[in-house]
Amino acid sequence: MTTCCLFFRRECRSIDPVKILIIRFSSFGDVLQSLSIAGALKRRYPDAEIHWVTRQEFVPLVETHPGVHKVWAIGRGLSFFGLWQLARTLRAQNFTHVYDAHNNLRSHVIGWVLKGFLSWRSLIGQVKFLRRSIYRFKRFLLFRFRLNLFPQPFSGQRALLEPLEKWNVDIEAPPTPQLFFHAGDIEKVQSKVPEIKRNRFISLAPSAAFELKRWPVEYWKELVQQMPEAHFALLGGPEDKFVEEIARVAPDRVLNLAGRLTLNESAAVVASSQALVANDTGLMHVAEQIGKPCIALMGPAPFGFPSRKLTKIMEVPLACRPCSKHGQGPCVNPSFHRCMRDIRPNQVVAELRGLLQ
Repeated sequence: MTTCCLFFRRECRSIDPVKILIIRFSSFGDVLQSLSIAGALKRRYPDAEIHWVTRQEFVPLVETHPGVHKVWAIGRGLSFFGLWQLARTLRAQNFTHVYDAHNNLRSHVIGWVLKGFLSWRSLIGQVKFLRRSIYRFKRFLLFRFRLNLFPQPFSGQRALLEPLEKWNVDIEAPPTPQLFFHAGDIEKVQSKVPEIKRNRFISLAPSAAFELKRWPVEYWKELVQQMPEAHFALLGGPEDKFVEEIARVAPDRVLNLAGRLTLNESAAVVASSQALVANDTGLMHVAEQIGKPCIALMGPAPFGFPSRKLTKIMEVPLACRPCSKHGQGPCVNPSFHRCMRDIRPNQVVAELRGLLQ
């Protein structure tokens, strides 16, 4: 009788509904890459209910994913008390699985509450819990002693998926698209910027968070000049005043949208284009996650490499790369900015024409 009861309990537990929480607050590019987590989990647990915690400004990126049932938003300046209250609210959801894909102090607080720190919940392992590694020792060796033990190239998307192996999840990136739009989003952007609807065009993302990650402005200008048959849309933020210099090369064929669009609207422009040429920045991962051909110009930073076959990585093998965690520098090469300057415009044009064909 006891054996039958134990067997019955195991069977009930195995058919309990799976309810998963993903924790990834930011940044733009990392949230985009993390969308594959939802796709991979849904492939493994097709009936699972998946929730996500992220920063308020990234909710539109996540809420349209068909695998995500609910998004919990946090403000940029959320207090510790507010975070604790959110964690208690999340605990009442009774998640069966929690994946901390961020791994910082705030995500740890949520994790401690959800696991029932020092309570019966943690003792019996009621919640299956995973946390993404941030490879602190490997980073220390890389930036202190120039000893690079990371896989080359380092795929951020793969690093986010690898911990899921412990839940028997296939860690191959799920097929595109993994970034989705609200109905009418692309049409709204085309109405706002009618030029992108009238012409077939290539998106260009010449900006980046740090200047050392930027392909030289004169190279962007040469790219435009070497493709007189093509139209271009320039994407960037309101602070990217230098983009206007690129647009002046061929004002009849180059549309400067820097500072005119939200992140989601910029993503919709990429979706409307033939291809994207981008520095190591978040828009590169937009192209990746919607299955758009992309040329990624990779320079001083080690961790933002794309993963998908439609993306062509262009880089220069140098002993000084990577020079810093985010590409903030300083440049240590005797030939300043060589990692980006040695990627020549004619090489990019040749690769781009190949992608378009």
